[in-house]
Amino acid sequence: MPILNKDMQVCMSLAARPSNIGTRFHNFLYDELGLNFLYKAFTTTDLEGAVRGIRALGIRGCSVSMPFKEAIIPLVDVMEPSALAIESVNTVVNDAGVLTASNTDYEAVAELLRDRRVDSSQSVLLRGSGGMAKAVVAAFRGAGFADLTIVARNPGAGASLADRYGYEWVERDPEPSFDIVVNVTPLGMRGDAESQLAFAPEHIERASTVFDVVAFPSETPLIAAGRAGGKQLITGAEVIALQAARQFERYTGVALTADQVARASEFSRSE
Repeated sequence: MPILNKDMQVCMSLAARPSNIGTRFHNFLYDELGLNFLYKAFTTTDLEGAVRGIRALGIRGCSVSMPFKEAIIPLVDVMEPSALAIESVNTVVNDAGVLTASNTDYEAVAELLRDRRVDSSQSVLLRGSGGMAKAVVAAFRGAGFADLTIVARNPGAGASLADRYGYEWVERDPEPSFDIVVNVTPLGMRGDAESQLAFAPEHIERASTVFDVVAFPSETPLIAAGRAGGKQLITGAEVIALQAARQFERYTGVALTADQVARASEFSRSE
């Protein structure tokens, strides 16, 4: 990485609980590509003040995580279609004080569905109703999937998300009859939920594609079960790496190769 200097461009992240993942991903590539950039993670209790700082200090880009993804909307100037589609922001780019917002989570899921050629005529069972679920559901709708059922214990959030995109909501798991199962909850995430399987074995056995947005660990119980069953897999590690790559490209103007993304992702997860 270049020695700190007055011309260095700074990018950052805002999250309630900052991690080193984005910091390591971006700084790894800045170093490898010889870019005069620096990336640093922050948290804040003053979102409005933080956004004023982005403008005033010329911060080039900002990754936005919960709980700021919706709260930041009134504070930006331009909303790209990816952010408008779900009314949620995870990326802000600063062009001479003009803040443009997008959602690369949505873009990453849409790209993975397209690249894996997942058949839009297939039925989908999706567990979850939080902020990331909104991005995933919207990406399925944008890809032309008409048959999607959201299973969520929160009736307000689950029904609202389903209604917004013209899908069905249920409070409990239906019978195993779905071609694609998608987990957008913390089930299987490193920590207390790490051993939990997001769907019953019968659902996994019936499905042809298994998709888990949990990124840590990359081999969740759901992904492990899908792999053992010979299913097509989409992992949270792929989603988080691809969305970070799209952020990187917006900040720097440099398009990344698949190999660069893979190596940066591996480095970001190796601490």
